[in-house]
Amino acid sequence: MEEKNKKEKVAAVVVTYNRKELLKECLDALLNQTYPLDSIILIDNASTDGTPEFLKEQGYLNNPKIDYVRLPENTGGAGGFHEGVKRGYEKGYDWLWLMDDDAEPKEDALEKLSKYFNENNLSALAGSVLLTNGIISYIARGNINLNCMLPIPQKPLESKFYRSNFIEIDMASFVGILVSKKAIEKVGYPKKEFFIQGDDAEYCIRLRQVGKIFLIPDSVIIHKEAAKKGKIIKRFMGREFLRVPYDKFWLNYYSMRNLVWLGKQYSTNKINFYLGLGKNFIKSIIGVLVYDDKKLKRIHFIVNSYIDGLKGIFDNEKPKRILYR
Repeated sequence: MEEKNKKEKVAAVVVTYNRKELLKECLDALLNQTYPLDSIILIDNASTDGTPEFLKEQGYLNNPKIDYVRLPENTGGAGGFHEGVKRGYEKGYDWLWLMDDDAEPKEDALEKLSKYFNENNLSALAGSVLLTNGIISYIARGNINLNCMLPIPQKPLESKFYRSNFIEIDMASFVGILVSKKAIEKVGYPKKEFFIQGDDAEYCIRLRQVGKIFLIPDSVIIHKEAAKKGKIIKRFMGREFLRVPYDKFWLNYYSMRNLVWLGKQYSTNKINFYLGLGKNFIKSIIGVLVYDDKKLKRIHFIVNSYIDGLKGIFDNEKPKRILYR
């Protein structure tokens, strides 16, 4: 099996935006894999922090393994992964290992995934995602209930499954998912219109339609940016709730719009979907009215995200227009 695996051509696809120090740690980890990568396709989403100069100064742009692509504008994570997967597929790599610039795979992470390259009917592989405190990020791997797509279609994998050698799952975030060229041939590329949020879930739904996704728990990748960073705590009737400050609230437009679109597109029970849609909408509005400032503007964001998701409108400049109106 090992000799067969050595014939597999593997490229990492890394999307970066204004995090050059974290990017350096990611690139170093990729270049030191015990199962050597054939290439690192680095998609720079028009960073403004001097990333190109930093990469040149550090010698990365002289490394023949690094295929650096600087996009003319920030297309979000979804646009970056679309471009990276497209480039990797057209270059003929057998597997594409997708991750953000704040990911750092353990040196044997790819080697442990490679042992499963020859499994039949396989779309993708993924390892465990650990936070910087060593705790498993359970939300990064799980299953998707197409019968109930709102408020959250994904069910995180329980801790007991991480004691298995491998387990079949429905969804893995774009933090270390390794996608087969054969699957890409059938399902195409990540949906660039999403901009950010939900693009990984949408892609995994398509991948699962043509093959299996395996979680390999002993393959480990560290994810350094906590999902709750930037949120604030509000108290009501003795309970604490995490809320999003207004200057970050515009980002919620993408997540809800994309989630609504996902539900309408893939839900197997439309009655459940629309019931969940209504409940989630009412809950979101009540949350704003009870806890938040700038209530009318926040409600404007929410209403637009639901309408655009239902209509399939992907105007990714709209949130900024609303924010500065």
